[in-house]
Amino acid sequence: MTLTHPTLARQLAPTPSLARDLLLVGGGAALIALLAQAEVPLQPVPMTLQTLGVLLVGAALGWKRAFAAVLLYALAGAAGLPVYAGGASGFMNSAGTGLRASIGYVISWPFAAALVGFLVERFGLDRRFLGTCLAMLAGSVLIYAIGLPVLGAITGLKGAALMTAGLTPFIIGDSIKLLLAALLLPAAWKFARR
Repeated sequence: MTLTHPTLARQLAPTPSLARDLLLVGGGAALIALLAQAEVPLQPVPMTLQTLGVLLVGAALGWKRAFAAVLLYALAGAAGLPVYAGGASGFMNSAGTGLRASIGYVISWPFAAALVGFLVERFGLDRRFLGTCLAMLAGSVLIYAIGLPVLGAITGLKGAALMTAGLTPFIIGDSIKLLLAALLLPAAWKFARR
């Protein structure tokens, strides 16, 4: 299957080089780290702008570079850099006794970014409002498909209690982030075409 649509990054920096790719991957990871600091401290999982960054990086960089950027971000936090929500790092909880409840979401992010990047490269979904909404929705569904079961396994929550802890509080915020991305990406394409 051929990926036929250039990404925003390729449109703005068309000459391929290792330096360009390293800058894009590092910049994508840095953007997510910056957005992670906008946090509403809910329990057991905080609400942040990280997912907006993950999905935007996916659309802007394409599936390969997006996967690498988000994986770099996740590994930087796991290695102890304070890049997660609220300046946190590592995969242990604050007491250092167990896995952080949000680890399933963190694990899902490289795959969600790659999915959005693939949809953008294959179908050009980031050029229009509705297409961007569809790509971001697909990425968000994948995040919850991986994150919720892991949250349940770590916390022991099931059914409605799991949905209340790991999905319901985030629906409105995720919808706003999806709409924001659907406005930003087509606008960025208009700018890039000039």
